[in-house]
Amino acid sequence: MTAFIIRRLFQALLVLFVTSVIVFAGVYAIGDPLEILLPADATMAERLQVTQALGLDKPLIVQYWHFLANALQGDLGTSFVYNQPSISVILQRLPATLELAFCALVLAIVIGIPLGLLSGLKAGSATDETIMTGSILGFSLPNFWQGMMLIMIFSVYLGWLPSTGRGQTGTILGIETSLATWNGIQHLILPAINLSLAKISLVIRLTRTGVQETMPLDFVKFARARGLAPSRVIFVHVLKNILIPIITVIGIEFGSLIAFAVVTETIFAWPGVGKLIIDSINILDRPIVVAYILVVVSMFIVINLVVDVLYSLLDPRIRSKR
Repeated sequence: MTAFIIRRLFQALLVLFVTSVIVFAGVYAIGDPLEILLPADATMAERLQVTQALGLDKPLIVQYWHFLANALQGDLGTSFVYNQPSISVILQRLPATLELAFCALVLAIVIGIPLGLLSGLKAGSATDETIMTGSILGFSLPNFWQGMMLIMIFSVYLGWLPSTGRGQTGTILGIETSLATWNGIQHLILPAINLSLAKISLVIRLTRTGVQETMPLDFVKFARARGLAPSRVIFVHVLKNILIPIITVIGIEFGSLIAFAVVTETIFAWPGVGKLIIDSINILDRPIVVAYILVVVSMFIVINLVVDVLYSLLDPRIRSKR
């Protein structure tokens, strides 16, 4: 296991390096941030001064070399707009995105697995058809349309929940979170549901498929023949065996929830990194864009590593191969 982790860390460093080259070249070679940062009547002297201050007068390869040298020291550049270290700006917004992604993931697990179990155990019934139809809608309907419908129904027509912002926050175990206040929870409900709908559908279909593949197997038949209670057969024998692919997919999907929360955060004006990256792209704040992508890639790598470790713990056969 130790050798496996060390090997994955080396792979992670290589992935980060390649990603930094591609992203830096792509972002810094496109557009001119001076067109946005400076007024239209700025003089050539002012443009030259800002260009030199931002280091944009140097060749691209030199700019990347300086970026890489600073990145190895934890400095991913200074935001053109906020005039703060880009990593600091991202870390200020990241807790809000993590909170939203975590709540969406919990909803996907809490709702998706029971519905998937029910659908798999009652395959072909009206219950199964209803659940699968709902999962298809969750996959098919665009995320932004779902968000607008949630706002229209629960905020505009019914007036039950707020539609924008994060609301009041409090602290739980020293962590600032919306879950600490009722107002914060109210603001969190709609964006969390919107972000989780596609993942709920995915977990339902994955669980249903796992149940249908596992139920006919010999060890399930043997457990039934021993007279074990149906609930024990389902939750101990069946669910334990289908958890491996579910955990793998859920771990990867948590990374995608963080990376692709942009639409949800924009619709609900949620103050996370998704909204930050959209604003930064619009104003060509290059250090923020590069730092955001590298942070997201790093999170994907860490999440995938944790998933692999959990995978090995759940299935000793996999652990023995490493």
